[in-house]
Amino acid sequence: MPVTVLRFNLVDPEPTPEGLAARYQAAVAMARYADDMGLTTVQTEEHHATDNGWMPSPLAFAGAVLGATRRITVTVSALITPLHDPLRLAEDLAVLDLLGGGRLVTVAGLGYRPEEYAAHGKDWEGRGALQDEVLETLLRAWTGEPFEYRGRTVRVTPRPATQPHPLLLVGGASRPAARRAARLGLPLFPSAHLPELTAYYHQQCAERGHEGWVMEPPATTALLHVAEDPDRAWDRYGKHFLYEARTYAGWQAGAGTHSAVRSAASDVAALREEGVYRVLTPEECVAYAGKAEASDSLILHPLCGGMPVDEAWRSLHLFAECVLPQLAS
Repeated sequence: MPVTVLRFNLVDPEPTPEGLAARYQAAVAMARYADDMGLTTVQTEEHHATDNGWMPSPLAFAGAVLGATRRITVTVSALITPLHDPLRLAEDLAVLDLLGGGRLVTVAGLGYRPEEYAAHGKDWEGRGALQDEVLETLLRAWTGEPFEYRGRTVRVTPRPATQPHPLLLVGGASRPAARRAARLGLPLFPSAHLPELTAYYHQQCAERGHEGWVMEPPATTALLHVAEDPDRAWDRYGKHFLYEARTYAGWQAGAGTHSAVRSAASDVAALREEGVYRVLTPEECVAYAGKAEASDSLILHPLCGGMPVDEAWRSLHLFAECVLPQLAS
């Protein structure tokens, strides 16, 4: 049975406090339902300096989901770790690990938008050094022992439940990211299907005398929406998929940026043809799960791009009640 992912970034093109509150509350309720129905993972992410409510506080959201569920994994992919105070982040992740019984997975990313660093008063040009400091601090802090930090001796409590530490992956698409992961003895999470980077990471690990592992996206990644009538769904809701696709495309225009989910479409018809966002019937979703291009995961994105909450629930119910039983059998 493939990994089943419920993705949330809580975007709304026309956000209001009331509308965002409804979306956050619906997302937690959906996570609880997904947990009861046997989905594998809730995935969220971090972005700042937007005008559409894009998730800025994934750890707070992760805490709500972990508290509302019993089994499902919560993955933050990615947390822009250089924007966080290292000691406070060590405490927050330790508490979430205790709360969730080890169900939190954190991908530590650098981010790719200078305006996010500017908004938090962080040095964009020095982001590599900031990343080194925060990751090294997390690993030291989670031992529970005193250590030297910025010229003083500190000790972070509580210790996390997971030993030697909560699952932490280094995200990125560059050789420096691979070297950083290998040097720290951490797994690598490439931001796209990058076999050459994976091979380089394993080479770096071998040179340091240890064996690493990689959580690499498949060559083809699609975000799924399940509907009984895909043509009608595209006509009514295609604008929501396009909004997210165009927003991501605008952020990822820089050289060297790689993403598992990347679209070049400029209108809904082109987006549908492209296949990055897919609306499938339950029967088509079952068939898709059996294809090589689906790899090992199905990513459902019910609240994509400001999708109405009632339509998001319809998609999730169809997936959980009509698709999952077929996959399990």
